[in-house]
Parts: sequence; C-alpha cells; structure tokens
Amino acid sequence: MAGRFVPRTTPVPRQEPEAGPGDASAPPLTRTWTPHGPLDLRLVLSPLRRGPADPAYRALPDGTFWRATRTPAGPGTLRVAPSHDGRIAAAAWGPGARWLLDGLPALLGADDTPDAFRPRHRLLALTQHRRPGLRLLRTGLVMESLIPSVLEQKVTTDEAYRAWRLLLRTYGTPAPGPAGVTFGTHGLYVMPDARTWSLIPSWEWHRAGVDAKRSATILRAVRVARRMEEAAAMDLPDAMARLQLIPGIGPWTAAETLQRSNGAADAVTVGDLHLPGIVGHALADNRNADDEEMLALLAPYEGQRHRATRLIMLSGRTPARRAPKMTPRDIARL
Repeated sequence: MAGRFVPRTTPVPRQEPEAGPGDASAPPLTRTWTPHGPLDLRLVLSPLRRGPADPAYRALPDGTFWRATRTPAGPGTLRVAPSHDGRIAAAAWGPGARWLLDGLPALLGADDTPDAFRPRHRLLALTQHRRPGLRLLRTGLVMESLIPSVLEQKVTTDEAYRAWRLLLRTYGTPAPGPAGVTFGTHGLYVMPDARTWSLIPSWEWHRAGVDAKRSATILRAVRVARRMEEAAAMDLPDAMARLQLIPGIGPWTAAETLQRSNGAADAVTVGDLHLPGIVGHALADNRNADDEEMLALLAPYEGQRHRATRLIMLSGRTPARRAPKMTPRDIARL
C-alpha cells in the first residue's frame, strides 16, 4: 500500500480506443425489440445516470439514450430509442456491441416482474397506476455500478458525481461510435479497466475529491474484479455476501450496486441518510423514521422492497427540507 504514495516519474496514460468491430468508420450493429407492455425508457435507464454530466450516459431531447460501458467483450456504446410502432430500436458500436445488443431485453427490464408487486398503500397503488412503464433494469455488470456507488459513500451526490466525471474523462476510453456524437471533450467515455483503476496514483484520487478510505475500497475491489462480476449471476443473498467480502463495502453499497447489475427488486438500501425518512413520511407520516422503522413499513413488500422505494420516490411525497442543502467539500484544496 505504501507504494501508492511514491511519486511516479510518468503519469498513468489515458486508455486509447480499442480496435475492433464498431470503430467510428464502421456501421453499427442494430436490433429491434418489442417490450411486453408499457415501457418508459427514461424511468428504466435513469438509475444508470451519475449526474447531469455523466461521461458514460446521455439522454437527448428526442427520447434517444446513449450509454458507454465496458463489457466482458470490451468497450461498447449503445444507442436506444423508441419507435412509433411501440418497438425499441437499438444500435451498438465497439468490441462490446454484440454483447450489449444480446443484453438489451434484460437491460430494459424484460426479466423484471412488476405484476408480482401488490400495493398495500394507496399512495403506491396510485403511483404504480400512473407509472406503468417502470421496469427494473439489469445490466449484468457489477463493477460499473460498484465503483460509482463507492464514490457516493458518505458524501453529497454533487461530490460523487464530480469525482466520477473527472476520473472517467482522465482515465477512461473515448467511447466507440460515430464521430461528433461520442468523441470530443464532452463526449462519451467508457470507464477504465481494472488495471487502469489500480494504477491511478493517490494524488489523482485526491484531486478528484476522493478520500483515502473510498479510493482504497475501490482498489481492493478492482484487484478481484472478476470475482465481483460473478455476483451478477447470483441470487440476491449470495450476491450481497460476495460484495461485502471487500472491506469498505457494506449493505448500502452492495444494495445500490445490485439494484442495477442484477435488477434486484428486493435490494432495499439500508444505511442511507435520507431514505428512511422519505419512506416513513410517505407511508406513516413519520419523517424521523430510522432503518428499523423503514424495514418494518416495507415488510409487506418483501421480495419487492426496492420497487416499493422507487415508487415512493416517484410519488413526489417527500418531506420538505429542514435546512439548506449542504455545501460540498473540496478536499482537493487541502
């Protein structure tokens, strides 16, 4: 560990685009898919967005969504848009293009079971009725959700989003795809591979506002990235246990990760600063609820507790702020 703090004579190089199918000059692979029932792409894909300037995600005004990610087959860029006939049109570039298209139905909630949810509160019944297109996505990729979730530990979302943005633009790979859309200063970037994460020096983590505890957790995770990725195919209890073998990863981080990688409908976020009060306010008019009280309120929804919290957040019934928003810290100035 001490070696991480020894100044390097040369910086860690930015990853270059990997050659392969789907280079900027090559046509994309395409696929159309027909969902079974209503599908709201914005609701489904929004959990992947890490802030308004996420280098790996873009939502356009015309309803088109772009996503850059690192698949088991390599970097890939996915474009998803609704068609007039109710189908979903997708195009993909890069070495990971085929993998992304094969996983399109799962990404858009084909494996989700919203009919299994039985609302016991009028608020949830109304919200479910008003949001029929909500589906829980499944990426099948653990590290791409685990790393930003670690960055979000114990800090404001603005701080975490800034760190994610700086690290991806500095050490990520420019996303494969058509020039002018995914390249450029403000284009899409694929997150670094495990080796590149492991080579980021301590002062660059500090510049991004990431303290030693969070950066050390990420470094421990990337050393066993393959074992972490295996959790995507596990049942929820086993997947939670696998992720929490890494010191620094607790129930909060594991749940936030598996909600996205596994489409885990019961992965309720425990240990959150705000969620217990939001759930308590919505279901029992108790904004001071703690984790234990939140779990008691969600007990009737066991198996679907994450979906219940998503619906509560979408209902708009959240308690008013008691104080101004906390000012983000900037440890890079220290």
